[in-house]
Amino acid sequence: MPDALDAVAEDGVAPAGRRPIPSDHAAAILMLLFAEEQAAEILTRLEPDEVRQLSEIMYSVADVGAEEINEVLDLFIDKARNRTTLGYKADEQIEGMLKRALGDRRAETMITRVAPKKSGNGLEALKWMDAVEIALLVEHEHPQIAAVVLSYLKPEVAANVLQLLPTDVQEDVVFRLATLGPVSAEALETIDALLASQGAGQRSGGSSSSGGTSDAAAIMNIINKRESARIIRAVTKRDKDIARKIEDEMFVFADLIRLDPKDLGALVRSIDAEILVPALKGAEDKLRDKMFGCMSSRAAQSIADDIADRGPMPLSEVVEAQKAIVQAAKRMADAGEIVIGGGGDEYV
Repeated sequence: MPDALDAVAEDGVAPAGRRPIPSDHAAAILMLLFAEEQAAEILTRLEPDEVRQLSEIMYSVADVGAEEINEVLDLFIDKARNRTTLGYKADEQIEGMLKRALGDRRAETMITRVAPKKSGNGLEALKWMDAVEIALLVEHEHPQIAAVVLSYLKPEVAANVLQLLPTDVQEDVVFRLATLGPVSAEALETIDALLASQGAGQRSGGSSSSGGTSDAAAIMNIINKRESARIIRAVTKRDKDIARKIEDEMFVFADLIRLDPKDLGALVRSIDAEILVPALKGAEDKLRDKMFGCMSSRAAQSIADDIADRGPMPLSEVVEAQKAIVQAAKRMADAGEIVIGGGGDEYV
């Protein structure tokens, strides 16, 4: 969000007897104080969701009084006073800390996705296009181009685009997405040319990394279960390891919270205490409580006591136990004993 709006991104302190103006309302009021051209320039730098949110709120705050306006201006000045040099070479600082935290490759992927200045205008145009437009844009292109485009979309949008592509190319696109590594400058130039035909700006040269089995799994989790099963089977014929990695990321331990209590109870009863104890030791409180609720009071108390008695556990032991439970859930789902697909569709 641009500096002027970011300066009021935190709720301020209102005069005694009145609640503070919410940060989003303060930003909307500040926008209305700008000249039309200045406000339009700010809007061009926001994400689509931010534009929609801000536009809605601007209508609701259009008749605020002088007291509220003064409060917003005071808040802006107070915030800006402490941020006069914060933006100096901020991109270099952010890039440096991301590389230290994530490593060069993962950091480049993150930067490409979240930093407009790094990714240029071309690919940013994808955020403003609907699934039908994007599908029409890539349906006659090489599947590798479609895979790169999907890697830059939110999973929900990418899933919709995938389902609009011809059936005979969907599995190829998913496989290429799952195995996508550094994207060549030539591929990005091809995408830029396609987007330019839609009126988007151009992207600078260079290469980028994106995609992976996690992106493919996110899309598979959204599309129809029959279709995802068909695609996974096709990927399996091509590369069993890639298919297995996608499936592993399609359903993880934390997803157990979405199971019906009856199905979760059946799963819990099939797991030995030696596996349940380390698995629940590393579980989120909500999931742990739900799993305890599927046991008898005596069994739940026994597991809880064992967890407390064991003390700190190696992370590797917790992860392996959780994987064992996930695999048990998949076996039971394959046998038709429980349903883990969600959304009313069967799990295959």
